[in-house]
Amino acid sequence: MTYSSQVPIIGFAAWSGTGKTTLLVELLQLFSARNIRVGMIKHAHHTFEIDHEGKDSYRLRKAGARQMLIGSEKRWALMVESDSKEKISLDDFIQQLDQKNLDLILVEGFKLETLPKIELIRPALGKPPFYPDDNSVIAIATDGELPVSTTLPVLDLNKPEQIAEFIIKHFIDNNQNTFSKNAGA
Repeated sequence: MTYSSQVPIIGFAAWSGTGKTTLLVELLQLFSARNIRVGMIKHAHHTFEIDHEGKDSYRLRKAGARQMLIGSEKRWALMVESDSKEKISLDDFIQQLDQKNLDLILVEGFKLETLPKIELIRPALGKPPFYPDDNSVIAIATDGELPVSTTLPVLDLNKPEQIAEFIIKHFIDNNQNTFSKNAGA
């Protein structure tokens, strides 16, 4: 699949409980320290709330606002209600980002999408890996021995600095996105 991303995009795929969010928090801190502007897209499986009952924005949205924007000088958020029966695609979400102010987009989840991905594997969880059957996995981050051999780069899941360096080298340096051109090919 071709995405409408104007900046490099990389996904993180893993089974629940592997530590995707924990790793991404650490990576975001490392990128921020280097002034790398990162957009983040996180997949949610069900309906979710970012504002809460009792808040004015929640009450207004529940009263029928199809789009609810709440903002201040420091931040803003837009909630959009959708009646669509069709699945909203990753590309639809990418298009909502202000890409001219980003250097990189990280995606958590969307493991079935064909975009360059780092797969996180904790062998102790006993879950099967995606990489033998998913050509869009470009590297593995693990904390143990892999269940299936691979020629892919293997990174230490407990060393976010190593993973950040891999991403910078392959996705940001010289603004080349060497992996995404070949993902899914």
